[in-house]
Amino acid sequence: MSGPYVVVTSPAFDRLLKRLAARHPDLPEVLASAVGILSADPYNRSRRQAIKKLRGTAPGEGQYRLRIAQWRFRYDVWSEKREVELSYCGLRREETYR
Repeated sequence: MSGPYVVVTSPAFDRLLKRLAARHPDLPEVLASAVGILSADPYNRSRRQAIKKLRGTAPGEGQYRLRIAQWRFRYDVWSEKREVELSYCGLRREETYR
């Protein structure tokens, strides 16, 4: 097995995280969990995490989605650099699909 991936964030992700962290005190803990998961297995080859490859999404727009409880993280994997770039963080509420 190869070594861990480096997890980086985009500027848009940083701005979004700053806004969300002010209202959701659990976000830093969830983000730390997401970084641990993505640095170890961003392609979900172990099939242990709620990771999904999104269809019809271009590279750089968040081709994968990680679900942790009510939080959603979108990210891209750059294999040649062994890097995972977080591009979106959002909260899925219970009334989203009602």
